[in-house]
Amino acid sequence: MNDGFAYVDERVPGIRWDAKYATWDNFTGRPVDGYLANRIVGTWALCAALEQARDKAASLGFGLLLWDGYRPQRAVDRFLRWSEQPEDGRTKARHYPNIDRAGMVGHGYVAAKSGHTRGGAVDLTLYHLSTGELAPMGGRHDLMDPVSHHGAPGITPAESRNRELLRSLMEDCGFDRYDREWWHYTLRDEPHPDAYFDFPVT
Repeated sequence: MNDGFAYVDERVPGIRWDAKYATWDNFTGRPVDGYLANRIVGTWALCAALEQARDKAASLGFGLLLWDGYRPQRAVDRFLRWSEQPEDGRTKARHYPNIDRAGMVGHGYVAAKSGHTRGGAVDLTLYHLSTGELAPMGGRHDLMDPVSHHGAPGITPAESRNRELLRSLMEDCGFDRYDREWWHYTLRDEPHPDAYFDFPVT
């Protein structure tokens, strides 16, 4: 692991995680290049900001569940190659029901250069500390569809409130939202704004 990076769970005790790209449960349908362990990695600055977000969420009865943090460039490259392959239908209904694979890039859901690769972005949601149940958000992680956009119509008032709660606490803790993905936040003052790393998550 590069200097200035850490496993988030070691720096932010009490946080939950499920590194989707290390599993078969992601839009490619298999573990992704560079994810050799189900762990979340981030810069020290990202971890410090997430510690603040964890405490703020806990004061409201919620915990944080992370799906992704640092993402090796080889994983991004794999996403791009995958988007150019013929459709097999395995993950389409769950992850991109209304676009084709190639449209993922044009619609802004997959990028050749990602804030994740700089170690300054995180994908996450909220869960209820009292029950462990995920807060309903009106769509799952990596649902590449307009319903995942901030302010999207067609979700319930409770789902809208939960998205707004996540947005508010993350922005209060130094993150900026990504308008097309309710789960994606980038550290406002990230330490490596122009660097793209490729060490594996092990």
